[in-house]
Amino acid sequence: MHRTLFEETHEDFRLLVRDFLAREVVPVYEEWRRDGLVPRDLFTSLGKLGIIGTAIPEEYGGGGQDDYRFNVVIQEECARAVVTLGGLRTHLDVVVPYFTGLANTEQRARWLPGIASGELYTAIAMSEPGTGSDLAGITTRAVRDGHHFVLDGAKTFITGGHHADLVIVVARTATDPGNRRAGLSLLVVEKGTPGFTVGRKLEKIGLATQDTVELSFDGVRVPAANLLGEEGAAFSHLSRNLAQERLAIAVGAVAQTRAAIDLTVAYVRDRELFGKHLSDFQNTKFELAAMSAELEAAQCLLDTAVSAHVKRDLTPVDAARTKLFCTETQGRVVDRCLQLHGGYGYILESPIARLYGDARVTRIYGGTSEVMKTIISKSLGL
Repeated sequence: MHRTLFEETHEDFRLLVRDFLAREVVPVYEEWRRDGLVPRDLFTSLGKLGIIGTAIPEEYGGGGQDDYRFNVVIQEECARAVVTLGGLRTHLDVVVPYFTGLANTEQRARWLPGIASGELYTAIAMSEPGTGSDLAGITTRAVRDGHHFVLDGAKTFITGGHHADLVIVVARTATDPGNRRAGLSLLVVEKGTPGFTVGRKLEKIGLATQDTVELSFDGVRVPAANLLGEEGAAFSHLSRNLAQERLAIAVGAVAQTRAAIDLTVAYVRDRELFGKHLSDFQNTKFELAAMSAELEAAQCLLDTAVSAHVKRDLTPVDAARTKLFCTETQGRVVDRCLQLHGGYGYILESPIARLYGDARVTRIYGGTSEVMKTIISKSLGL
């Protein structure tokens, strides 16, 4: 179906991203997969081209284009090339908005130029070994000591934590027995700070190039000047970006679903079975036709949500609906695409196998499908 989401400037940006991926990523991507990590200089290369600094104000070296559609283009082109650039999506769609939206004048001058250039890479540390979606249950603590906070605790499942130069840590700075959500603060911990340890990389089903790690904080002295936003207001700060985080996951889900269908159409046209091309069988045609219809429905919903978000009109409930529908569609379609690939689809060297492994987590992170259903049902008065 004809899409009206993008303008000429986005399509020019798309060509820039597509060319970069073809030249700098695709030829070496298998090596990155074997290493389980993208090289750190990838982000400085992206910074030099202006690909990752679009949302940073011009006075700090960025593009001054706070238009989420540029982020959408990056995800779509990565899916088209069947690559993932480590934790870049989390850096751009989840973490950077906290810096641009909450940093004070001094912090903006200190951090935003490096973020725009790719010299500073970011992560956010919310999940703990004993707490996932329940942010109010966070036990990592930070106690005020003069001009510092002393931080103690542990975090897990931290995307981009291996490479990150700046980590936003959600920590409890006060306790209110009557309100579990109160007393949480955002502290920016800089790489190399004594007591801050980056632990092991966690082995995952998919997302092989994304560094997902454990972090620990043992008496880490964080300058009070690194408090991001208002002390004790982290819960409300985090809530303000949840819609974009969930939308970003939906963007990737739809783009990867499209890539899976494109790969499968090409495969069944080439694969021969019982003297016929696999594409000649009615079952193959009907399966791909049904998948195409599901994809277009998801794309229309997603484009409507992105347009609303660009206008600052996307509600948390609609973001939840979009994430739920798009990721569940991805799960069904990619599974059926792998089935049409037969045994080859189960081999990790095949692109469809990588898309299959990567797809499973989209129904978990950023809020599980069950959490999305809870949010939606509450909007129905249930």
